[in-house]
Amino acid sequence: MLSCLLIGATLHAQDDNAGAVCYSLPRTVVRVEAEAVREVFHAGPYARYSWKYLGMEAREQDSNTCRLESVRLEPLTEADPAARYALPQVKTLPSVLELSAQGLVSLGGNAPGSTRWSFEKGEDGGFAAAGLTSNLTSESATLYRRNSAGGQAAVQQQMVVEKSPEAKAKEAADIIFDLRRKKMQIVTGDSDAVFSGEALGAAIAEIDRLEQEYLSLFIGYSEFIPSKMVFDVIPRKDAKNQRYIAFRLSEDEGLVPSDNVSGKPYILELVPEKVAAVTDAKASKGNVIYYRIPSICTVRLSDGVNVLISSRMPVSQLGATSTIPVK
Repeated sequence: MLSCLLIGATLHAQDDNAGAVCYSLPRTVVRVEAEAVREVFHAGPYARYSWKYLGMEAREQDSNTCRLESVRLEPLTEADPAARYALPQVKTLPSVLELSAQGLVSLGGNAPGSTRWSFEKGEDGGFAAAGLTSNLTSESATLYRRNSAGGQAAVQQQMVVEKSPEAKAKEAADIIFDLRRKKMQIVTGDSDAVFSGEALGAAIAEIDRLEQEYLSLFIGYSEFIPSKMVFDVIPRKDAKNQRYIAFRLSEDEGLVPSDNVSGKPYILELVPEKVAAVTDAKASKGNVIYYRIPSICTVRLSDGVNVLISSRMPVSQLGATSTIPVK
C-alpha cells in the first residue's frame, strides 16, 4: 500500500526549508477500546448471623472486583514526527497528494476519505435506613431499696437499652419468614384479604421487594459500575520486542492506563511479517516522494496467559521505506 502524509505545506515556516513542501510519513496507532464492569460488594451488617437464622452462607467482608467485558482493536493513522521530508522545486502538487484535515496525504491504493485518523469508589454501603425494626428494646431490671423495716424490697423498673446486633438480626429474620408466610397465604388463597388480577401481582411484587430488602441485611448487595476507555499504542520500530502494555485492570479503579502499576497488565503483542527488499534497487535521483510500505502484523491482546483477541493489521512504521519519482 502506497501512502504518504504531509503535515506541513507552508512555504515560509521558520523550521522548514523555504520554498519546499515539507511532509511526514504516516505511522500506525493501534487503538484499544476496552469495556469493563467493576463490582463493589457491601457486606450486610447481619452477615455473621445469616447461617444461624436463615441457613444461608454470606460474605462478611466488603470487596471490589473487576472483570473485562469486551475489547476491540482498530488501526489509526497519524503523522510520524520522526520521519519528515522536504520536496523542493515542484511547480504543481503531485497527483498522489491530496489536502486533508491533517495536511497533504498520498491516497495510494485507498479511496479518498477511507483513512481513519487518530485524534471516556463506589459509595459506602448504606444499610442504616433498611428495615422497619426499632433499634431500641425494653428490658426489665430488678432494683432493691431499703424498706421501713430495715430490709430490702425488690422493685421492677423498665429501662430502655440498645438491642444487640444478634437480637436485631433475629428480628429481621422473623420478618423475612413472616413475609414468606404471607406470600404463601396470598398465593394459595388462605387469606382474609382477596386479591385478583393486577392487585395480586402488585401484592406479590411488594412482598418480594420487602423480602429482598431484609435479605440484603444478611447477604449484602452489589453495585455494578460499567466503564469504557480508549487506549492508544504506538509501535516503535527500534523497540527490543513488539510487546506493549496496552492498559491495566484494577480491582479498585477499573480500567487504568499502562503506567498505573496497581492494575493487572494486558499485553499487546505484534508479530510483523517481513517485507522483501526491491530487487536491483538503484539510488534515486531527482525529486522523489518517500512513502512507506506497511508491514502486515499479527496483533494479539492477552492478559499474559490467555489470548483475548488476535487479528492482522498493517503497521506503517514497522514496514519498509521507499520512493516514487515526482514526475
